[in-house]
Amino acid sequence: MSIAGPVLVTGSAGFIGFHTTRRLLARGETVIGIDNLNAYYDPALKQARLEVLQALPGYHHSTLDLADRAGMRDLFCEHVPRRIVHLGAQAGVRYSLENPESYVDSNVVGFLTILEGARSVQAENLVFASTSSAFGANGSLPFSVRQGVAHPLTVYAATKIANEAMAHSYAHLFGFPSTALRFFTVYGPWGRPDMALFKFTRAILEGQPIDVYGHGEMERDFTYIDDIVTGVIGALDKPAVADPHWDANAPNPSTSGVAPWRVLNLGAGRRETLMRYIEVLEEALGRKAVLNLMPIQDGDVSRTEADVTETTAALGYAPSTPIEVGVRRFVEWYRDFYGV
Repeated sequence: MSIAGPVLVTGSAGFIGFHTTRRLLARGETVIGIDNLNAYYDPALKQARLEVLQALPGYHHSTLDLADRAGMRDLFCEHVPRRIVHLGAQAGVRYSLENPESYVDSNVVGFLTILEGARSVQAENLVFASTSSAFGANGSLPFSVRQGVAHPLTVYAATKIANEAMAHSYAHLFGFPSTALRFFTVYGPWGRPDMALFKFTRAILEGQPIDVYGHGEMERDFTYIDDIVTGVIGALDKPAVADPHWDANAPNPSTSGVAPWRVLNLGAGRRETLMRYIEVLEEALGRKAVLNLMPIQDGDVSRTEADVTETTAALGYAPSTPIEVGVRRFVEWYRDFYGV
């Protein structure tokens, strides 16, 4: 592919943003990265990721909050990034029960600044993070992008559904392609400390019990970070187009006949029990976990699994990393990074 102009990656010091930025830099792209380096989880980990990126040619960083409208306008004016990968957001399902305001500021107001920036530079493509949490109370597995998402269970999920709708309106009004990617449970090296794999690893190595919600009976579509990044960059390289077969009387909720817009799932396309995930981690660590079995938490769903049919058709997406491989790679990174 031809490479022209910089790519803007928001949340570049975050988990998925970091890996996506490294992949883009490795193929010769210039990346404008922004991250506010907030303290939702250990800023030292974000800083360590950032230091890796800043040592690579082609990376330019700005410490900036998405909701800073003037700052975002200046950034788009200075760099004119016409390809945008928007991964910056206030993440976390459970934290949205405690601090919903931060989700509106970052995920709604912040997303509007991205849309306005894309409009100002006549963007060639906008790819942005949505979430499998959008499926909410939907109990039909696997989750398909052809299913409705009218019943979110958390403010976090509601903000992401709002992003999908906002992006459609801008794609319709101003013509720039837009792809929402619903991430399932992403894990791997450099992962987030608030995610289960990170917390479990730390506790097991410290000889502490781990809290296992849903009594270990929950099932998740655990998706390795490299597979996720392949999907993100695939969507960047293949912009959405208006669906010529779209029927306004029986609409497909994942495409549009009036805008270059789409929604795609990024998951492994299979689900594993939480207990199997823990068993694989125990094998990788060479230690047994002490389990503290707990009821399911507010806002959680009991099962997730991605239907990636549309993603495969659109991008050639083929996730290939089993948890036995991915968890071992995480453990190797964790031991090396923390000197354990």
